[in-house]
Formats: sequence, C-alpha cells, structure tokens
Amino acid sequence: MPLIRVSLLKGKPPEYRKAILDRVYQAMREAFDVPEDDRFMLIDEYERDNFLFSASYLGIARDDDFVIIEITANNTRTLEKKKAFYARFAEILAKTPGIRPENVFVNLVEVAKENWSFGNGIAQYG
Repeated sequence: MPLIRVSLLKGKPPEYRKAILDRVYQAMREAFDVPEDDRFMLIDEYERDNFLFSASYLGIARDDDFVIIEITANNTRTLEKKKAFYARFAEILAKTPGIRPENVFVNLVEVAKENWSFGNGIAQYG
C-alpha cells in the first residue's frame, strides 16, 4: 500500500499531472508488485518561491521540470526491487510526460504494515 505524494512547480496542465500519477502507478505495479486499484496519490503544486531544490547536487543537472515523488510504503521490498523501481520509473516518465531522468527525485519512506488504516478504524494489515 503505497501513499504517493508528488510535488512540482505550478503551471503544468492537468494531462501532464495525470501522466505523472499514471506512470507512478505503472512503475509500482511493474516493479513493486502493487495490487490493482491500490492508488492513493496526491499532487502538490508550488509557487517558485516555495519550491527550492539544488540545480546541481551530486552532479545532477536539474531544471524547473524537477519533480519530487515521496512514497510511503510497507518495508517489505528488497534493495533490488527498489533499484528496479527507480530505474523503471525514470524510464517511463521520460517517455510520458517527458520528464528528464535528472529531474526525477524519489524519496521512499518505509513503514511497518500495522501503520496503515484504509478506513473503518481498522488496521487492515495489522
């Protein structure tokens, strides 16, 4: 059960934002074995003054198409699965909506399975 938060600069059209969410879901299904319909995603758009990032940290050239994807997920994936996800995600975002891999920042936050409630006041995985 991943919870996805996407952060980017304001100004992108709805189709662009939807493409990001669709590609995150695709990569999660392909590389993280996320079940069908497991889609809980948010997009936050920021004014330039409220969205700061390094244009060159670790020698990676970033521009205003920079996007941050924060994923909160169960702590059940191997390092190999994580690496496969990062690679696949950057690859498909480059195709649609056309985000350069240098502009894709992913932060994976892993939590124990009992830290989720999907509704009804129940810890479904606990």
